[in-house]
Amino acid sequence: MSDYIVRGTAANDAIRAFAITSREMVEEARSRHNTSPVVTAALGRMLSAGSMMGVMLKGEDDLVTLQIQGSGPMKGITVTANNKGEVKGFPNVAVVDLPPKNGKLDVGGAIDLGILRVIKDMGLKDPYVGTVELQTGEIAEDLTYYYAVSEQVPSSVGLGVLMNKDNTVNCAGGFIIQVMPFTPDEVITQIEENLKTLPSVTDMLSSGKTPEQMLETVLAGLDVTFMETYPASYKCDCSRERVIRSLASLGKEDMDDIINDGKPVEVKCQFCNEAYEFTIDELKSFRKN
Repeated sequence: MSDYIVRGTAANDAIRAFAITSREMVEEARSRHNTSPVVTAALGRMLSAGSMMGVMLKGEDDLVTLQIQGSGPMKGITVTANNKGEVKGFPNVAVVDLPPKNGKLDVGGAIDLGILRVIKDMGLKDPYVGTVELQTGEIAEDLTYYYAVSEQVPSSVGLGVLMNKDNTVNCAGGFIIQVMPFTPDEVITQIEENLKTLPSVTDMLSSGKTPEQMLETVLAGLDVTFMETYPASYKCDCSRERVIRSLASLGKEDMDDIINDGKPVEVKCQFCNEAYEFTIDELKSFRKN
């Protein structure tokens, strides 16, 4: 099944909901960054959330960036998404080995204490920036807290990544449920009851549930209507031309230092690890006179 996001509503539009299956994008990220299992799980959760949050944006050029800075061995993660479901990201540290916690990958231990920052660039003079302290480092709970505190939108976020024994990605995905201000109390009570017995995201996905079926499970008894589906993918917009523009923007002294080393330069994209190599003659041609 290719990765995609579904958007739905429930309880006469009192609830808006998103769900994603994202195995391919998370496997792409794992392969590009050569991440260890616990880092793959953390990065995968962030990519799934970022992709869903991206399609909530209205403008075609709008972007949302999620950043975690943690005190744990992983240090942090950055993920950026647009409103087409396209997302890219990187971990600060790609390989972290921790013992399992309660039989699961210890994402919270890899990240530990820190902050979550959400940056929305919507073409205004200044981007919207919301920052909250991490509650668990497990990411889903931290995003739930972010929505409640920073955007004042009561939400429930579920995210998961299940690894195979060969360290490839078995399944990945998640959901975001948001309660509108006019939501009746009985609807909120129903969701709370559903969440108490809800299987994990990876249990639902590995048993074959689609994003639509995940939302029907989370919102059981609330008359879900599916509105749209969006393809979701790992996509980096780096290019040789963009790297050249970055190099050309360096000051003459900085470029001279690079050129005087007398060696070709390799520039790697942080988001996708694509490498771009430039000869000394090429560097000279970029240098400002």
